Amino acid sequence: MRVAELMTRRVVSVEPDDPLSEVKRILDRSPFHHLVVVRHGRVVGVLSDRDLLAAISPYADHPAETARDLATLNKRAHQIMSRNPRTVRAESSLEEAVAVLLEGPGGCLPVVDAEGQPAGIITWRDLLRASSTKRGHDRGT
Repeated sequence: MRVAELMTRRVVSVEPDDPLSEVKRILDRSPFHHLVVVRHGRVVGVLSDRDLLAAISPYADHPAETARDLATLNKRAHQIMSRNPRTVRAESSLEEAVAVLLEGPGGCLPVVDAEGQPAGIITWRDLLRASSTKRGHDRGT
């Protein structure tokens, strides 16, 4: 099986200079946990909901917020993103994607084309789901 068969093709991205308030707005309204950071059409980073939670005050956007709490939302995506993320291509095998994902921290891999532009995203959950489905077929269930 290839990455193209499992990846999410709709990539939601932000720019490196986008404020964390925008990142928070996107993640709060979305069912996914990762954003791809893109500069000039090329993938330069990945930002997760966990990165965001670690970077902003828990009182930001809360009735008890102070100016200091609110200031954490003015940080920029490039300040908290994981830079130069490991990536895979759509034609890569799932085994290759698993190996790349296991090389380091992070829960997703941007899928890029030959120019480094985002073509999709695949997460460890996608890979586990595929593994579980395959095992079910292997056992005749």
